[in-house]
Amino acid sequence: MTKDKDRVLSRDITATQIPSGDKTPLPAGTKVMIHQTLGGSYTVQTDFGLFRIDGKDGDAIGETVADHSVKAATLADGAPDPAAIWAQLRHVFDPEIPVNIVDLGLVYSMDVEKITEPEPGYKVQVAMTLTAPGCGMGPAIAEDAKTKILQVPGIGVADVRITWEPAWNQSMISEEGKMKLGLI
Repeated sequence: MTKDKDRVLSRDITATQIPSGDKTPLPAGTKVMIHQTLGGSYTVQTDFGLFRIDGKDGDAIGETVADHSVKAATLADGAPDPAAIWAQLRHVFDPEIPVNIVDLGLVYSMDVEKITEPEPGYKVQVAMTLTAPGCGMGPAIAEDAKTKILQVPGIGVADVRITWEPAWNQSMISEEGKMKLGLI
């Protein structure tokens, strides 16, 4: 890993456009500048916008690829382990704030339900909010959360929904989050 934040993609990759959350191909030779490296992904600036590059593609920007696979066991009935889901959500960051969405108090609920369609398995539903109604990062953050949830063994479907009720406020930030932000 080099300390230089300016990089050139060594191969074609698919990145998540910020703030839309759309999957976008970035060709080899694209110049990027790394803004943030949290949660196993990279937020980068190009000449045509901001993107989140998944950790599995870190080699394309000269980073060492770490194993981010989830090695959690399922419960006795085959259901995914809720602790593993919460752990994955702690790897999701707003590209502008260096605190995960759980410690920011953005995740209101996480429910697991057994499903039979499209295939038998389990579906995870997450209700979350953003720090402000005008925040355009919602689709990108929700897509990152969904991608990370789907890595947990036993999960076939993930649905991440943005809600505005109740309205988020700073009192929802965990003590750990407040320490990272210098609020305590």
